[in-house]
Amino acid sequence: MFPALAVARSLLALPDAPELLWIGGRRGLEGRVVPEQGITFRRLILRSLRTVDVNVHAVLDPLRLIASVPQALAILARWRPDALFTTGGFVAVPTLLAAALLRIPAVLWEGNAVPGRSVRATARLARVKAVSVTEAGKTLGGRWYLTGTPIRALAGADATAGDATAGADATGARARLGLPVGLPCLLVFGGSQEVRRFNDAVRQALPELARDIALVHVTGRGAIREFRDLRDALPGEVRGHYLPVAFLDGPAMTDALLAADLVVGRAGSSTLAEVSAAGRPMIVVPYPHAAGHQAANARTAVAAGAAALVPDEAFDGEALLRAAELLRDPGRLAAMGEAARRLARPGAASAVATLVRALARRDPLPDRETIERLALDAAS
Repeated sequence: MFPALAVARSLLALPDAPELLWIGGRRGLEGRVVPEQGITFRRLILRSLRTVDVNVHAVLDPLRLIASVPQALAILARWRPDALFTTGGFVAVPTLLAAALLRIPAVLWEGNAVPGRSVRATARLARVKAVSVTEAGKTLGGRWYLTGTPIRALAGADATAGDATAGADATGARARLGLPVGLPCLLVFGGSQEVRRFNDAVRQALPELARDIALVHVTGRGAIREFRDLRDALPGEVRGHYLPVAFLDGPAMTDALLAADLVVGRAGSSTLAEVSAAGRPMIVVPYPHAAGHQAANARTAVAAGAAALVPDEAFDGEALLRAAELLRDPGRLAAMGEAARRLARPGAASAVATLVRALARRDPLPDRETIERLALDAAS
């Protein structure tokens, strides 16, 4: 959702901004977040997200997929868009099929190093592919561009962690979040979904962590009350060191990234892209399911020196405390932050929007060098 929103914002910022229609599913945040952006939203019967558990949805999801094809066809036939943009996933399957039947040209963006099954199955239906990792482009084939992951603009994130400008950004961000300015800051962030593994680790390590660091912890909506109670139970002199929040988006997410000296998070493409754009070092704990896609994503950041990896099964309170020890090594933090900055493609949203616009206008597609320059340009 967030990469698609970033591209939508880039399209809406154009002088000849298009009218946008968003087709989504029945599960996830998009039903609330997308209409808040002023974008028309239509739902398929299909769920946006699937669980990894074996339950009744393992039977119902394929049936919903079949039923969603004529539904997507009806929506597109009625609306007749000039182009379609998709970030892949389950909902993309019926939508791309419908677009192909109606001869609507499509741009497919893939953020993972190893494309998922639905993306591999439908990639040939897209005229153009945009990818975050070169290996994904080679896997998908056809006409593809290396754009990176579209992200929100991170105002103030134009300095690498450890230098004077980054320090000034962090000071302002911490003040806005109500965090103490003089302590090193750790952000524990599992993405848009509650991560029980992270919550368990914070629960175990919180009393010790809160002694001498500032901790921003994204708990997920279901766990926020518990962690607010845990904060209130801390000794008064350290209570203000811990900030549990249910969810972060927009300016608050930017402030959390700028405030952090170190981020603990999953290896989703959006998380990696935003942390890299902010120039922050990372402890990455890949999600163990979904065919190991996140493990492949993480390897790029680790190989570049921007992150250290902890396997999901090894991440607990002790592992979190060991990760926090990195905050005592400013030299290593600065080197990792610089490596993160080198990975960043802050103009990815503009680069992808350029491809979508070219298809919609039936213009010649840009060359790869032009798109890469746009992706690397923080001002684009």
